[in-house]
Amino acid sequence: MISADVIIIGGGIVGCSTAMNLSQYGKSVILLEKDVAGRQASGVNAGGVRQLFRDICEIPLSLASQKLWNQIDSLVSSDCGFRPCGQISLAENEKEMHDFEVRVELLKSMGYSHEKLVDKKQLKQIVPYVSSHCVGGLYCPEDGVADPYKTTRAFFNKAKQLGAQLFEFHPVSAIERTAKKWVAVAGSKRFSAPILVNCAGAWGGHIADMVGDHAPLSKMASVLTVTARTAKFLDPVVLLEGRKLSFKQMENGTVVIGGGFLAKMDIETEKPVIDFTELKTMAQTVIDLFPFLKQLQIVRSWPGIMGMMPDHIPVISPSENAKDVYHAFGFSGHGFQLGPIVGQIVSELILEGRSSLPIDSFLIDRFTEDK
Repeated sequence: MISADVIIIGGGIVGCSTAMNLSQYGKSVILLEKDVAGRQASGVNAGGVRQLFRDICEIPLSLASQKLWNQIDSLVSSDCGFRPCGQISLAENEKEMHDFEVRVELLKSMGYSHEKLVDKKQLKQIVPYVSSHCVGGLYCPEDGVADPYKTTRAFFNKAKQLGAQLFEFHPVSAIERTAKKWVAVAGSKRFSAPILVNCAGAWGGHIADMVGDHAPLSKMASVLTVTARTAKFLDPVVLLEGRKLSFKQMENGTVVIGGGFLAKMDIETEKPVIDFTELKTMAQTVIDLFPFLKQLQIVRSWPGIMGMMPDHIPVISPSENAKDVYHAFGFSGHGFQLGPIVGQIVSELILEGRSSLPIDSFLIDRFTEDK
């Protein structure tokens, strides 16, 4: 039996951030990852470090997390490839622009000012080569992009440096409760701790079921595409209001395209298969926005499996039914930027019994039918 103060299941950015935070506070930590840490959503996403267009209840967490991103090197001893290049969501018609205006007024009424309206002239200054049919945008200049795999591994390595025991290729097959401890079975090994944390991403619902909780999590595989290198034409990350798109040019000249295009899931193997019909739609969207890229060659595409909640916001919560269990999963394709702060929040729940940021919207009991 291998023992510690806390067992964390899941080696994505949230699990590694939680391991790092708890280790900093002197807790002994075991982290169990079914594959390589960062192999799924945390390491193969578009790398967006985005406060822009967050769900209202996520905004306090996103703003707090951005402060950590701005000092990421001192936090994890790596720059994580972070560039505060800004993010902008484009309006392709007046209705979408009106929606932006309504949102900004709502945010102002709540005391938020991080999202800025830009008109057509300002848009051309920020994204000079965008199609002339775009009428404006919603801009967050403090946002940016980072290297997702490098970032997740930086949190992983920092946790290890601080003393966490990290076990890759250790899928959890069973969870047992003794009088005072939780026991996780992974392969031929047994791990015990008084506290269990579920950061299992797309498999978070399965782990929740194993401890008697319920969360209606579904698995989806989001696809990223990378093009050949081309001359510099874009600084900020570009999103769309009305269509699926996340679009950025990297420093080496390649363009990374994402934005919710999904692969098909093989139910039995849980392996994604890229749907090239979706890629065709994505390519046409890019051409509509940047017609001069019509001949730009796609080099490769790859999927990563993510956990989706029905309301598209995560579970960050003590267990509803199990003593000394905590959940942080179901980030629905937008958990990368939140990773640093969620690790801090889960640590606060364990060490202090409360969170310094509002998490009532993220409690797992919101899915209880008789609530």
